[in-house]
Amino acid sequence: MTGEHASAVVDRVRFFIGGEWVDPHGSDRQRVVEAATGEEFAVAALGDEVDIDRAVRAARNALNGPWGRTSAGERSAVMRRFAQALRDRGEAASVLVTRENGMPIGLSRAMNGQAPAATLDLYADLIDRLAIEDVRPSALGSTIVRREPVGVVGGIVPWNYPLTLAMSKVAPALAAGCTVVLKPSPDTALDSYILADAAIEAGLPDGVLNIVLADRDPGMSMVRHPEIDKIAFTGSTEAGRIIGAECGRLIRRCSLELGGKSAAIFLADGDIDTFLAGTPTALLQNNSQTCTTQSRVLVDRRRYAEVVDALAEHARHLVVGDPLDERTECGPMASERHLERVLGYIELGKSESRLVAGGGTVDGLDRGWFVQPTVFADVDNGSRLAQEEVFGPVFAVIPFDSDDEAVRIANDSNYGLAGSVWTADEERGLELSRRIRTGTIGVNYYSTDLGAPFGGMKDSGIGREFGPEGLNGYFEYKSIYASNRWLS
Repeated sequence: MTGEHASAVVDRVRFFIGGEWVDPHGSDRQRVVEAATGEEFAVAALGDEVDIDRAVRAARNALNGPWGRTSAGERSAVMRRFAQALRDRGEAASVLVTRENGMPIGLSRAMNGQAPAATLDLYADLIDRLAIEDVRPSALGSTIVRREPVGVVGGIVPWNYPLTLAMSKVAPALAAGCTVVLKPSPDTALDSYILADAAIEAGLPDGVLNIVLADRDPGMSMVRHPEIDKIAFTGSTEAGRIIGAECGRLIRRCSLELGGKSAAIFLADGDIDTFLAGTPTALLQNNSQTCTTQSRVLVDRRRYAEVVDALAEHARHLVVGDPLDERTECGPMASERHLERVLGYIELGKSESRLVAGGGTVDGLDRGWFVQPTVFADVDNGSRLAQEEVFGPVFAVIPFDSDDEAVRIANDSNYGLAGSVWTADEERGLELSRRIRTGTIGVNYYSTDLGAPFGGMKDSGIGREFGPEGLNGYFEYKSIYASNRWLS
């Protein structure tokens, strides 16, 4: 890495709690290792249950203090300052996340340099326009329906889009008047503290946002903490089941944004060039370490051989390499552990299907955790390769003979998060999209929209983030029965 990329990185050995940098309770440390080189470049403190408890109590004190009495206008003003402070740090944040998890730098600039600030501005605008109270006529007078903050929010975020996914929880929580304890993933140990630096500059009141880096056990202590009112989690379906079960036992609000095994449906009239041009967001975004990756490619049998050959050729010519290089199209996997997981699925695919591209590590890239973009053909939709989330650039191509069969195969999954339809007839594509049991789907492209709800069906989660709908999970609704004098 060049000197300019390495110079701005600092160790993070204290936590952001109650508006201050505080020493951790224990002495555990997380080595921060660069995905493209496998070399350590920083360390961060790891928290325990005592650190989580301190952060939750700081958040409760802030909620019971002045922040709990702020107006929507006061909150939106500080959120806009917060957004600007993040923009000022956008390039540093982008480079840091790319070093942590291998995200190509162009995508990182969008997802870590721009999206967090844009999300804050979105919810600042929404809360400015939202009526906190709505008066309705009733049989005996009127009912005032009031929105109130759900309370203290525990946000748990993964390593693949750490700043965007953190802000998908922090921004609506702040807009609603909640306070937050954020627990980032140890695999991206440094970047969340940029949020703390920006919050200090913006004048966010003490305790409104608290950040403690911790592993799973302390994270579960936050889920169980008696002063937590809501858990907002993004991560694996396996972890989501455990968190959701615990929240159910405690009668605690939760939102769960989980895994996916989505389908891209290529119809007989689809355009291959359009499809290949759409793969950076539909199939390959963030080296396919993305829950919306459409790793099942369903192709009309009349075009099957043509599409298999084109996708395989496309995969062979993707530029795999240093994610800080603007030319790179596919960077490394985020960790050695994750690389081994992806390679395991590739070996499984070789025993079940026909390998047509890729199939192993990358020659000449001996440092870091690189894998070849890999395409398997003639995949059975009932196989593990087609049913389990690989979370890497490994694609299963499956033929179909009719629209009804394509819909059946697409829906034959425990997941329902994303998808796409590729066709010259957009009306036909929209009709098929309406039949797929999934939370998001595109016709001839796939791109998430901050202004629209995002989330999944089935095992892909509960609740929605982004858009106006993303605010709902951070409010409690109270009905106040009153006389008719409040009716306009």
